[in-house]
Formats: sequence, structure tokens, C-alpha cells
Amino acid sequence: MSRRAEILDEMGLSPRWTLREGFVRTLPTAAPGTVTGAPAAADDARSPDTHAVPAAVDAQDRGAAIMQMGWTPLAEAVAGCTACPLAATRNCTVFGVGDRQASWLFVGEGPGAEEDERGEPFVGQAGRLLDNMLAALGMKRGDDVYVANIVKCRPPGNRVPAAAEVAACEPYLHRQIQLLQPKVIVALGKTAAVTLLGKEQSIASMRGKVFRYRDTPLMVTYHPAYLLRTLPDKIKAWEDLCFIRERVAEWRAGAAQDLQSPG
Repeated sequence: MSRRAEILDEMGLSPRWTLREGFVRTLPTAAPGTVTGAPAAADDARSPDTHAVPAAVDAQDRGAAIMQMGWTPLAEAVAGCTACPLAATRNCTVFGVGDRQASWLFVGEGPGAEEDERGEPFVGQAGRLLDNMLAALGMKRGDDVYVANIVKCRPPGNRVPAAAEVAACEPYLHRQIQLLQPKVIVALGKTAAVTLLGKEQSIASMRGKVFRYRDTPLMVTYHPAYLLRTLPDKIKAWEDLCFIRERVAEWRAGAAQDLQSPG
């Protein structure tokens, strides 16, 4: 079987959905950091101000306060958040998970039923497909990869988050990105892409392009949950992953060349 066929197989384009063991990393990566759930002393290494900032502040100052938080107070603020009606229907908040010094950040829409029960993003069937997608890139969550969502609480019935819900949660994600300083952001689905880019566009018009979230390259592909419902588009998602991998390889090669060039 060709490597391409194997990768498409891993992404569920054939009857087999089992993730292969012992895959080989194909891209150079930064040293892995701390995985969510066991905060270490280095968790706040990238934050210029790591002291706790109270989550209960006036609405006008809330966003500014969040943008001063280190990892631990940020996670605590999310866990106790009551800024929108989703707080009344959730079981768990879903903060995010992975390497807190990751080069790659994958952003989805919001938690589903299993995520709401377990407090971790992408742990249901869509999460298993995301893991297969990462494996196709030679990666895995928690190792130079961080995974988060636009909203931290599950919208009832897995509906699209309302604008007010997105607005309430947006500062948390912006702070996570600021702390992570990823080399690339992959927006999974339209809600993530439109929220991060700040303008309405279709997935079709965004695929195969490099955008910017502030100074960070951002690229777009389909949400794994959509791919589970629309099997023919899995091949398009694979094309997107190839495009993203090629761009990252080019940037890393360029950065290495710059370091070797005489000053």
C-alpha cells in the first residue's frame, strides 16, 4: 500500500479507522512543554505577568484582566466563568489541552457531549478523527500540539454558539494564543475561522490560503465533526493538511537559512 493510501486510510477514507502505532514524526518540532492537567513551574514561562488576576471584575475591565492572566489563573477563571448562559447548562468547562509551548494550535468550535462530560476537547468520534489527522501529519496531541475551542462550554444540542456566547469566551482564547505563541494556527471549521479572522467567509473561499491572526499564520480546514457527516470532503481535508504541512516546512527551512546566513 502506498504512503498516500495509508494516510487516507488513517483518516477514515476506507473501512478501517484504527490509528497506527509508532508513526514517525515527519516535521522538526520544538521541545514539548507541559500538558494540561499537571501545571508545572514553567507553565507561565512565556507570560510577562503570571500573578493571579481575579476573574470577577467589572464587565468593562474583564477582557483586560483576562489578558494579564497566566495559565493557572486563566484556567481557574474559565472553570468558574458565568459570563454567558452556557454556564447554566454545562457539566464541565473545556479549557484546552496539549503542549503549552506548542508550535501548532488547532482551534475548533465548542465542546460536544463527551467533551462536556470529561472536560477535554475532541474526545468523542470527531476527536478520534482529529487524532488520525494529526497522525497523518506525523504528530500527536500534547507533543508540539495544543487543541482548544472557540467556546469553553457546550452549546445545548451541539448548536452553533451564539454571537454573545462567542464574545464572552473570546478573551480566553485570545489569551491562550498569546501565552502559547504558536507558529501556526489551524482553524477547524467555519466558526473558528470566522471568529479568529473577524470576517464572514465560506470555508470554500478560505481553503488553500494563508491568513494572519495578528502576527501568526492561520490556515483553515473542515471541522472533523463535519467530515464525519460529509465523507467525500475528507479528501479535501487531506489536501488542506498537505498544504499546511508544506507551508510550515517552507517557513522552517527559511528560518534555518536566515540563522545560517552571515550577519
